[in-house]
Parts: sequence; structure tokens; C-alpha cells
Amino acid sequence: MVSTEGLIAVYMMASRRHGTLYIGVTSGLHHRAWQHRTGALPGFTKRYGCKRLVWYEPHESIIVAIQREKSLKRWPRDWKTNLIERDNPLWDDLYPALVNPLLPELPGSVHWSGGNSLSEAGCAALQVAQQAALRR
Repeated sequence: MVSTEGLIAVYMMASRRHGTLYIGVTSGLHHRAWQHRTGALPGFTKRYGCKRLVWYEPHESIIVAIQREKSLKRWPRDWKTNLIERDNPLWDDLYPALVNPLLPELPGSVHWSGGNSLSEAGCAALQVAQQAALRR
């Protein structure tokens, strides 16, 4: 099992599919995504309802992750959308499986936005991210 507590990552949160996007970087993805989802901290994601973790990219170094975040923030929106949809075409919320990697295998698993189980593409996106984290 991959430890996500100290996972260094660049990530994108969204308000909904094709909604408002937020790009961030953290040295603890599990906790930071939880903060966004619960509105624990004031700011952009709370104001615009960006509670869905739709993409993340693990890194070995926070310095490299910060460089990647800055680069992504300069990208046009359609490039960001393509990056998300390459691995997560339905913009599934990746947070539940990040917290509990067995969740997609459980019958009736749900994501925060309304009771649908993670799509096959969402599960594939999680597997890719988890495999990348294992290579760290």
C-alpha cells in the first residue's frame, strides 16, 4: 500500500466537470485535499467550491513539484483539461481512493458529488498515480 500522508504532489481540484480549476502543490496530498474538500481554510477553493480532486502527479522533490506547478499555471485552460481527461475523462473525484486504495473495488463505492461509483477511467488514473508513487 502506498503511503499518501507525506505524498509530495502537484494536483488539480475542480468544482465540477469542466468547472473552476485550482492547481496546487503540497508535501502532504491527503491532508491538503481534505482541507480543500471541507473548506477548512479560507481562499480560492472554498470560495469557488473546488472540492473534487481530479488530477495529481507525485514527485520526489518539493522543488521539482513547485516548478511543475508554476509551469502548469501558465498553461492554457484547454491543455489543463486535456491533462485531466487523459487519465480521468469523467473527472471522477480521486480523493476517496487516495485515502483508501481499496475503495474502487468495493461495491457501491461513492465519490462526494453524488453517489456514482468511480469509473473505470478514474480507477485507471488512480492506479497510474499510485504506481508512480511506488517508483519514488
